[in-house]
This record gives sequence, structure tokens and C-alpha cells, in this order.
Amino acid sequence: MTLGLFSALGIELEYMVVDRATTAVRPIVDEIFRDVAGSYVGDWEDGRIGWSNELARHVVELKTNGPAPSMSGVAADFQASVGRVNGILARHGARLLGGGMHPTMDPAREFERWPHDYADVYAAYDRIFDCRVHGWANLQSCHVNLPFANDDEFGRLHIAARALLPLLPALAASSPFCDGAFTGWLDWRLQVYRHNQARVPRIAGLLVPEPVTTREQYFDRVLRPIWRDIAPFDPDKLLQEEWLNSRGVVPKFFRDALEIRVLDCQEAPVCDLAIAGLVVEVLRAVGGGTLESVRGAAGAGDRGTRRGAAGGGQGCRPGGDRA
Repeated sequence: MTLGLFSALGIELEYMVVDRATTAVRPIVDEIFRDVAGSYVGDWEDGRIGWSNELARHVVELKTNGPAPSMSGVAADFQASVGRVNGILARHGARLLGGGMHPTMDPAREFERWPHDYADVYAAYDRIFDCRVHGWANLQSCHVNLPFANDDEFGRLHIAARALLPLLPALAASSPFCDGAFTGWLDWRLQVYRHNQARVPRIAGLLVPEPVTTREQYFDRVLRPIWRDIAPFDPDKLLQEEWLNSRGVVPKFFRDALEIRVLDCQEAPVCDLAIAGLVVEVLRAVGGGTLESVRGAAGAGDRGTRRGAAGGGQGCRPGGDRA
């Protein structure tokens, strides 16, 4: 079923599993699934919230179980599901940890790759990029997904989102500490994320995407060049899919939705949903007109985007003068 612009939304929250007493990383997410399903699956439905594995064996994703018609009740659903996961983890002496990054994790020592479903895909990422670094093993984010029904709706939503994108880390930054020290950045997660695929830099680009407005343009200017660049490293074509694209906002054409990915996860779902609600309402205000009116409304943000990209993206340092 095709959903129209702003008719629904999807939220994804990533959490790290840590020791209940010491907060050391515990790579036991597969044990959560075995406890509820009886086997090492990678997905589980907990009513209106779904649980999924990620590349790292210590990270679990909680997400709306299909499109939600509104924000009403979603924060409470997430909180209840977090409680159920924590109940399972308590039997293992572990719990969930919110926030954008673990402040003391040593990924070279503590990272373990998910060994079950899609293990070949995760192994390919590890072989090409080496996932034993913070940019792969130590980052938790909130993703906001919004549907579009056709090229017109995609174009309006994409232009509005790319203009808003540079402001969002200032709202959601929750990762100032890494390796046991203050990094000098409020959003260190985004800093390590934007460099985690430096071997093939086109995958993430400048995080702020190109100003394309149709599916055909996106495939021609973004996706096919990414697939061409990764091909020498990916002879089995495991990674040459839409989800390889790592920009800060990405269209998922296979489900006709746009995903915003620059928000740090917070310490409680109610905080994530408050930020997500603000993002959706601003996008609704900016992206609700014609494509030309959206271009005009987004123009000031686009000029700021170009200045931020030219300055190396240094917009989330303390002080706020560049944010």
C-alpha cells in the first residue's frame, strides 16, 4: 500500500547492551532473540514495536512495527518494549544503554560481528572497512522515516530534509565523550560516522545529499556512482543495494520512504520522540507546498548547507557560534 506524504511515520532507535554492574559492552543480542524465539533469529515482533539485530552483536534496534499513523502513544510503546528487553537482559546480568555512543568502549577489543542472518554481508563490510572502530562499533542513532507516494512528494520531502539536516545534530547531540575523554565535539558519533567508509568516500558523500528531486535522478547521480565505486571491493555484489548509501538522509525506494539518520539516540524514548516530532512538523511546514515553493523556503538552509560543507562540517562544537 502506497502512503502519501506525512500520512504516517516510522521510528528506529538503536541501543547498546552493557553489563548491569560495570557498563562494559556485552555482545549478547542474539541471546535476547533466543530467549523470546527459541532460536537465533534476527527479528522479533513485540506488539507495535519490532526488535532487530545490527552489524555489531552488542547493538539491538527497536522500531515501529510498520508505519505508525501518528506520534500518539509511540513513546509509551517504545518505553514498554525497552522495559521488556531489559527484563530479558537482567537474567544475563545486562541492560540497555541509551545515548549516541558508549563513552569508554574499546572497539578494537570489544567489537564482535553478528554471526547469524546476513553474516556474509556484515563480513563484507568488515573486510572492506574494518569495523573494529568507533565509526562502526560504537554509534547509536534515531532514524525518522517518512513516506512519499510519487516523484513530486519525494522531491519536496528530499529538498526540505536536506535543508534542515545541518541543524538537527545541534538538537540531538548526545555523544561528547569517547575513549574516556571529552572529544571537543558535542556530536562525536556523527564525526566518526562520516569517516567510517573513507575508503569509498562516495558512499557517505558530504552527508547532506545532492539536491535531486526524482527517483531517476537519484539513481543516476547517487546510487549508480556509489555501486560503481564499491564494485572493485565487492566482487560478489553483496553490498550493491540501496541501503549501501550512507548519507544523512536517504530514500528507501523499495518501500517509498525517506530516512533521516543524523539524530543521536537519547537516554529515554520520550526524548527521541520529542525531537522526532519537532523534525516532522518542521518538514511538514517546509515541504507541504509545491516543489518550487519548497525550494524557496529551503533556500536559506541550502546556503547554510553549502557553507557548512565548505567548512568541513564543523557545526557541532561547543559554543554554538558555528552551529
